[in-house]
Amino acid sequence: MRVLYVEDNAVNRRVFKEMLRAGGIDMVEAEDGAMGLEMIDTQSFDLVLMDLRMPGMDGLTAIRHIRARGDDKAGLPVIVVTADDGPTIDAECRRAGADDVIHKPVSMVGLFGPIAALLERRGDDAAMMIA
Repeated sequence: MRVLYVEDNAVNRRVFKEMLRAGGIDMVEAEDGAMGLEMIDTQSFDLVLMDLRMPGMDGLTAIRHIRARGDDKAGLPVIVVTADDGPTIDAECRRAGADDVIHKPVSMVGLFGPIAALLERRGDDAAMMIA
């Protein structure tokens, strides 16, 4: 399984890379929404983990761009990973096209549970590898 993690904080990217590696998942990094979109254009991913608050293009804007694509990548599973905890955050993310939202700080169960559930709902065989 190959995951793109779009996150401006290098420490967060490093932590997630180790967590995902422990689960047998290959993670590719992008530092902001625009870079993430460029990588989606040129590479294949099974899932995108998207931070919300980044300089340049934020996560909600990047998700809207993904959903507006005219190809198969428009349906790429996207899970938002955020430290935001306001009462409307989850709804805002879903309106933008996110499949799920994970709130930081994230535990292994808090990360792999939503990933497995999302892939299972989509009928993806990769869910079996991480369930």
